[in-house]
Amino acid sequence: MKKLTSHLLLLVLSVLSLIPLLGMLSTSLKSSEQIYKSSFSLIPNPILWSNYATALTKINFWSCAANTLYIAIFSIIGVTLSSALAAYAFGVLTWRGRELCFGITIATMMLPDMALVIPQFLLIKSMGLYGSSLSLILPYLGGLPFYIFLLRQFFMTVPRELRDSARIDGANEWQIFCELYLPLAKPALMIVILFQFMLSWNDLMKPSIYLIDEAKYTLSLGLQQYQSQLGGAEWGPMMAAAIIVIMPVLILFLFTQKHFVKGVMASGLKEA
Repeated sequence: MKKLTSHLLLLVLSVLSLIPLLGMLSTSLKSSEQIYKSSFSLIPNPILWSNYATALTKINFWSCAANTLYIAIFSIIGVTLSSALAAYAFGVLTWRGRELCFGITIATMMLPDMALVIPQFLLIKSMGLYGSSLSLILPYLGGLPFYIFLLRQFFMTVPRELRDSARIDGANEWQIFCELYLPLAKPALMIVILFQFMLSWNDLMKPSIYLIDEAKYTLSLGLQQYQSQLGGAEWGPMMAAAIIVIMPVLILFLFTQKHFVKGVMASGLKEA
């Protein structure tokens, strides 16, 4: 009975979380007359597929998608590698001041993003990268505290005997990291990749600060610019564009959810 109650509660919460998505999908298939009707209907009549064609053209979708994908791929590579290296140093290697440095790293998670906007902007501008896509990739090349913490927890679950055996076989530290720890950390790395993809794909604040050339706009910025045209937007194409933008994230999560759950469970097996 307890298990049944838990499942029913989760089912209700899942349905409630899907309501906004269903509302977006319904609006994306409606004409303006249907949207502004006094009576609400979830099922469009007739279904207007042309909203999706309008969305793809009016926000310059393919160019924005290519820019966003470029930023997402390189930020994922940079943040995953740097976070894994830092996590390996904090969780596996033994050196003086390790716990203090790790504590300082984790403490930076308490800083709000808005507190870092001005220092990052001044740094990016002084490097001559203002207006470049590199300004959206560079801040991730040093890793993120949450990813470092997550990967460190996973690395600490790997038995030290495996590292000692590899050391006896003649492997150096870099080989142990690349050939032993990284393959074992695949579930945790999938979490980092998924989170970073979502962060880069959905980011609006940083592109709106650093990008000034429309040819380099990301999807979120292109969507925002389309909404602000003439003081408003057509809600049908607008919701169609929003559905198109979130689809890659949903598809990626569907293919990685098994690794996601496994990584979360494994990373929480050992206390910090």
